Amino acid sequence: MTELRFDDRVAVITGAGRGLGRAYALLLASKGAKVIVNDPGVGLKGDGVDVGPAEEVVQEIKAAGGKAVACTESVATPEGGNAIIQAALDQYGRIDILIHNAGNVRYGALDEIPQEDFDAVLDVHLHGAFHVVRAAFPIMCAAGYGRIVLTSSIGGLYGNHKCVNYGVSKSGMIGLSNVTAIEGADRGVKSNIIVPAAVTRMAEGLDTSAYPPMGPELVAPVVGWLAHESCSITGEMLVSVAGRVAKAFIAETEGVYRPFWTMEEVGQDIDAIRDTEKQWIFAPVPAGHAEHIGKSFEMARKGG
Repeated sequence: MTELRFDDRVAVITGAGRGLGRAYALLLASKGAKVIVNDPGVGLKGDGVDVGPAEEVVQEIKAAGGKAVACTESVATPEGGNAIIQAALDQYGRIDILIHNAGNVRYGALDEIPQEDFDAVLDVHLHGAFHVVRAAFPIMCAAGYGRIVLTSSIGGLYGNHKCVNYGVSKSGMIGLSNVTAIEGADRGVKSNIIVPAAVTRMAEGLDTSAYPPMGPELVAPVVGWLAHESCSITGEMLVSVAGRVAKAFIAETEGVYRPFWTMEEVGQDIDAIRDTEKQWIFAPVPAGHAEHIGKSFEMARKGG
């Protein structure tokens, strides 16, 4: 099996000072990538600043013979996003890979969460993703090459208690990645989602004593492949949890056609509407949007 390497590639990894991001940075650097280790070193809630975590990872990479520089700008603002990508251009003259891993946590139930806590999490996770993607995407398109990996979560796929801000952010990431994949398809830019689970400081306060091995090193190879030039997919989601790697996807039932509907008929047909035996699965690339409309219209023309 040929070793996959990143020689001459430049990677920007946000939230790379600890946990999953650190594992990604160490892996890519060990395979030849030049890495921008982005992390302002904030606390779990996104407060405070500490240059230590990013610099420690840089020194770890250099000690192993790799190349890296630290960047402590925040993804939470457009200016910060631009500065992070500019750091790659200033230091190495290019950007080939963008992995958005930065995150914060502020728990709160839907009926009690302060607006400030809702906004603070969206600013880092979802807005932060847009800020760095928006800055990197045109550069990648101009170069005819790019690999973008955005981070969702089972909290974004399925939701959970007391994390509406996190769930909204991680769901929104899917739409951002799909649009990026569609608009980058004919310009050499691929975008995918990683849905990771690992025991890091984000798990503080949880009882993980019964968990199987769930270190960040189990997720890193999946992200590494998504970031590699040999990655053969775009607009998709890969799950990595406790050694299991799987594809997550959105599907529709075939549904029921009627030329006219009443509320009563919706209730009458709800079991058939929800029947998952026949599924429609559309990939964003090359033309999931158009395929969805086309099949739906065809069903209408045929009368069901």
